[in-house]
Amino acid sequence: MTTTDDLSHTALVFPGQGSQRAEMRELVMERCPHLIELATAEVGCDPFDRVGDGTAFQQPALYSAAIAGWMAAGAPEAGWFAGHSLGELAAAAASGAISIEDGLRLAVIRGRVMQAAAEADPGGMLAVLGETSGVPALASSLGLTVANDNAPDQIVLSGPADEIREARVRFKELGVRTIRLPVAGAFHSPAMATAVPEFRAALREVEVRERPRLFSSISARPFTDLREGLLSALTRPVRWRDTVLRLRDHGVTRFLESGPGEVLSGLVRRTIEGVEAGPLSDPANLGETADV
Repeated sequence: MTTTDDLSHTALVFPGQGSQRAEMRELVMERCPHLIELATAEVGCDPFDRVGDGTAFQQPALYSAAIAGWMAAGAPEAGWFAGHSLGELAAAAASGAISIEDGLRLAVIRGRVMQAAAEADPGGMLAVLGETSGVPALASSLGLTVANDNAPDQIVLSGPADEIREARVRFKELGVRTIRLPVAGAFHSPAMATAVPEFRAALREVEVRERPRLFSSISARPFTDLREGLLSALTRPVRWRDTVLRLRDHGVTRFLESGPGEVLSGLVRRTIEGVEAGPLSDPANLGETADV
């Protein structure tokens, strides 16, 4: 038997694309195999087998892995729930705002419509690392969108492929390090507008329960309308840095990430010095102790 610390001052956070790991299917099969069955039925194949083939497969696979990680930890409650981009669906399901199965169906549709939008209007994303104070102005001058404001030392830009290439050249001239992300779409930008109607229709079919402890990484405040908030995430930037800071202002002193990976934990630690942040999979982070 185990006991768990009070999590009222803890935020459970759920990552988006870029957090995939080769071993994540094993955890899903162990903890919630029905999600693999449902995802396979909805996608038409096992999405874990095609994670490298695009966001249509990555999103349902990553959603399932994030939920499996949360369930493996005992499906804990917490003071707050938040997700980065796709991770908002897992956060909504873990908080009880939507069912786990509806969350997966939404992840399937979200991934499919975003991939279709990317194929219709190809683009890319560029992570800018280090000093980022001048990034928004340069991005605007090149017609690019700030897609993710992740941490004081990381901003991700979205836009057409040619402009992304030009941005890399300009930042290199300024001595600023960049990384071209392995995606073919300009996510979290107006280029995703064609994905909105079908995702809106899917959201209308989902039962939503009010959960005041569910935080939006787009508005950096608690959701007031979950459907509209999830819909806006297709075309609006992720304000992860502001989200972390606002959660701190709401009394959060610890951030636990339901993987795969520890991408968000690193971003949190780079945003708030000395904060406690780490994987939910580590029993020590939940304060679990065995009764003898």
